[in-house]
Amino acid sequence: MAKTSGFKPGEKIPASAQYGTVGPRGGKGPEITGVQGKKFPPAAIPGSTYKIVDRTKNDSGKGT
Repeated sequence: MAKTSGFKPGEKIPASAQYGTVGPRGGKGPEITGVQGKKFPPAAIPGSTYKIVDRTKNDSGKGT
């Protein structure tokens, strides 16, 4: 089984940023705009996670 890293759907978004979808086998999917404090949306493919692609260029993008 592949090791997953990143944020799972339903988790709280740690920092405002663009997040890319990473499939269970490493494939890349569409990007979403994540707002700090909200939750990640469900992924189109089960087992997918989210990874930061580009942080927001303001104070809310300075999270972890």
